[in-house]
Amino acid sequence: MPAGDRSCLGTQATSESAVRSPLMNGHTPSPSATPTKTPTRTVIALIAVSVAVATGLSACAAGSPEATGIASPPSPSASATGPDVVDLAHGVRGDSVEIRVDGPLAVDQRVITLHPGQSTGVHCHYGRLLGVVEQGELTHYADIYPDGVHVYRTGDAIDEGSGYVHEGRNEGDVDTVLSVTYVTPEGAPLAETDLEKCDA
Repeated sequence: MPAGDRSCLGTQATSESAVRSPLMNGHTPSPSATPTKTPTRTVIALIAVSVAVATGLSACAAGSPEATGIASPPSPSASATGPDVVDLAHGVRGDSVEIRVDGPLAVDQRVITLHPGQSTGVHCHYGRLLGVVEQGELTHYADIYPDGVHVYRTGDAIDEGSGYVHEGRNEGDVDTVLSVTYVTPEGAPLAETDLEKCDA
């Protein structure tokens, strides 16, 4: 029990004084004193005080964290400061995006690194891909562009819809790092390389 806590000590000291008072009245009896018969009323008082002491000490031991040595747990609001959040990527795109994928669907996330000269390969998707160029540039070849090619740079957001054939290449001299999220019908591959299965 900490030295500064006197709640249980005070109760015990007061109760012990109460036990001593009916018999001794604050004085130690002389050894030569003639034994006398203890009055019935005094015995009853002694029993009552003893019960009170035992009850008080039990309450201290059971209910006081200091007496038991077990600290009370903090309230939930005392330590709740909110969840830990890690921002993985942020990209910007100028046009609107509408996502519709028939369910049940699966959501997959990847970080893809294309070293200089590497390619994603020609493929299409059954669902939708949203991504961010975290580093480098991605040269994107597809018939959906007027010139058949578009260059995504660091900080750009990528949107690849379903069905159309395309390829991404790193034609720069540093690694291209992409953070991508696929929304795909459950069971379908993330990328389809059998072009005969692509819609366009």
